Amino acid sequence: MNIPENLKYTKDHEYVRVDGEFAYIGITDFAQGELGDIVFIEVETVEETLEIEEPFGTIEAVKTVSDMFMPISGEVVEFNEKLEDTPELINQDPYNEGWIIKIKVSNTSELDDLLSPEQYKAVVEA
Repeated sequence: MNIPENLKYTKDHEYVRVDGEFAYIGITDFAQGELGDIVFIEVETVEETLEIEEPFGTIEAVKTVSDMFMPISGEVVEFNEKLEDTPELINQDPYNEGWIIKIKVSNTSELDDLLSPEQYKAVVEA
């Protein structure tokens, strides 16, 4: 299982990759493996400012549909449009090509409440 060192994580198996005042959000390698083949992503929150734990979209796999929740507060500035035609990018490359949304971070101190790679590894191995 791939848990990159340069990311922050949530107990709900989402990751945050910070890039200046922006952050990319997606689901972890563990999460995509549990979901199975991802067939559809829906994000209708672009240009909306959302708080922690607010849903920003849904992810549909062959077996289930799940809501995705904001790991930190911010304005959704972009949806990874590649996922419209090739949602399986999340299965193939969740941390790079398979990111889901890009946000403008509202409160950088919220990043301190996310899990380190070591803490996230302990969650998935529990």
